[in-house]
Amino acid sequence: MQWLAAISVKRPVFATVIVLVLTVVGLFSYGGLGLDRFPKVDFPVVIVTTVLPGSAPEEIETDITDKIEAAVNTISGIDELRSSSVEGVSQVIVTFVLEKSVDVASQEVRDRVSAILRELPPGIDPPVVAKLDPDAAPIMTLAVSSGAAVREVTEFADKVLRREIESLNGVGQVLLIGGRPRQINVWVDPEKLQKFGLSAPEVERALKTQNVELPSGRIEQGSRQLTLTLDQP
Repeated sequence: MQWLAAISVKRPVFATVIVLVLTVVGLFSYGGLGLDRFPKVDFPVVIVTTVLPGSAPEEIETDITDKIEAAVNTISGIDELRSSSVEGVSQVIVTFVLEKSVDVASQEVRDRVSAILRELPPGIDPPVVAKLDPDAAPIMTLAVSSGAAVREVTEFADKVLRREIESLNGVGQVLLIGGRPRQINVWVDPEKLQKFGLSAPEVERALKTQNVELPSGRIEQGSRQLTLTLDQP
């Protein structure tokens, strides 16, 4: 670098012009830098979410969370393993070291969870294995209110408003939080159950087996095709 110092001493005007040019180019380049609140970074974090409606947090932790933790705990490269068990929902958060590929980590977690599906209690929704994506954070929140009943407002938000927003260009997902979805409550009389020699699980099984639509094949008549469905009242 002695030649650069020699040129700067012998020709100070030339050195000054070079510095000014670099300064101006740097200022223009700085103004064109892009800003992102959530830069595109793949964090090696995998989240396993399992839903079992109606279960207490203690049952969720014992029957689901502990088993999933034991299954994924042997994966190499784990930096931290956390879990959360609330009513009806189990969530296991697996954080890997930065050197671990998030795609490889998520596939390994998915394989381990699939291997213990038979050990999980019946009635659960299939466990969802997802990678942490900072770009997936919601960018807009809408609150819907009305003087109508909560059930009607929920129906409008789900069947009309949500579908209209989903059809917009650039919208990836719309989540409906809150409201009052349709629900049917069945109240049993203990005295009548005892009179008929029935139990609550038997009533539950009877309700599940009623009003079932079963596919029964199809009928072809020339160019027409009819799909048959068997209603079991």
